[in-house]
Amino acid sequence: MLKIKVFLVLFFAFSSLFYFVENYLLGNTTNSKRNSIYRIEIAPASPLTNTEEMLRKSSSRFFEESLVRSRFNGAMLVAYNGKIVFEEYAGLKEVIKGDPIDSATSFHLASVSKTFTAMAVLKLWEDGKINIDEKVGKYISGFPFKEITVRNLLSHRSGLPNYVYFAEQVGWNRKKYLHNDDMLNLLITNRSRLKIGRPNAYFDYCNTNYAILAILVEKVSGQSFAAYMDQTFFTPIGMMNTFVFDINKTEKVLPSFKYNNRLEPMMFLDAVYGDKNIYSTTRDLLKWDIAINSGKLFKQETLDQAFRGYSYERRGVKNYGLGWRLYEMPSGKKIVYHNGWWHGNNTVYSKLMQDSTTIIVLGNKFNRNIYQAKKIAGIFSGYGIQLDDDD
Repeated sequence: MLKIKVFLVLFFAFSSLFYFVENYLLGNTTNSKRNSIYRIEIAPASPLTNTEEMLRKSSSRFFEESLVRSRFNGAMLVAYNGKIVFEEYAGLKEVIKGDPIDSATSFHLASVSKTFTAMAVLKLWEDGKINIDEKVGKYISGFPFKEITVRNLLSHRSGLPNYVYFAEQVGWNRKKYLHNDDMLNLLITNRSRLKIGRPNAYFDYCNTNYAILAILVEKVSGQSFAAYMDQTFFTPIGMMNTFVFDINKTEKVLPSFKYNNRLEPMMFLDAVYGDKNIYSTTRDLLKWDIAINSGKLFKQETLDQAFRGYSYERRGVKNYGLGWRLYEMPSGKKIVYHNGWWHGNNTVYSKLMQDSTTIIVLGNKFNRNIYQAKKIAGIFSGYGIQLDDDD
């Protein structure tokens, strides 16, 4: 009888140990492999080709003549086929004091954050968790605008009003931070007072769309927006200085400044995310760009959906995809990009699709010249020189 008891004790002990090894240690190894599948390492410096040298000179000229002369405070990086050909940092973290800005300095991306939010939604679509042509109300309980689809939000064709303007108009207390759920509740409870357009009738750039998309990511994934972004993109890719802003950590992020060096104070709209509030660096954005182009993170069919225009009510080269602005040139060439502006932060992230060039400029002291960064594309045929101040 004693031998049987000893046998049973040992049997259960070894069974538990085996279960632990299989499900914890081996599971962690599996997760580690899964998390490293997209990891991006930036290639070390190497001699430049003729094209790369031309691009370096064009970038340097823009940096010196358009940015440095206008007292730029920020970071700039240009890459060709994922290889850095130009990288410079200027100024101090607090403009007139503090440590120098460097490659690890995380900037508020402002509306460039929308590119991440859009790709998060498209990742859920790829994973079969949502249908972007389904009505938003299927995923967000109580959403009353029955004809608006997820694709309408992504392409700024929902007809919804911009919370940046209506929140205060309908009585939100400016002394309280507005959060995403607050914004949605204001939209729902005041819908009879607000001007709501017809879905898919026209393009109307609107931050409300992307604040709602962040809520959708949370509802579908069962995670906070910050956790989903970190676990799906930031950590696996190796974007170690990229994160979603938390209003409780205001003192730990890079402050922003007006053009005259005066600090931009925080205000009641600063807690809303999805349309803004992702922080990153030029190098992390390059990793993101390489990951998108790699074919490992997204299917080509997904990128084709993201990078095509949806709004042709007006003639011209400008359009909007799913989270990305577009220049669709008569030559057939395309610039896929997004600009950003929030407080003193203004940003540019541009992809010259046919010429494998990525242009990234991030600043925390307002500088309108940042938006002229696509001048750099002048070394390639088919683009022309574009001056752009969209946000």
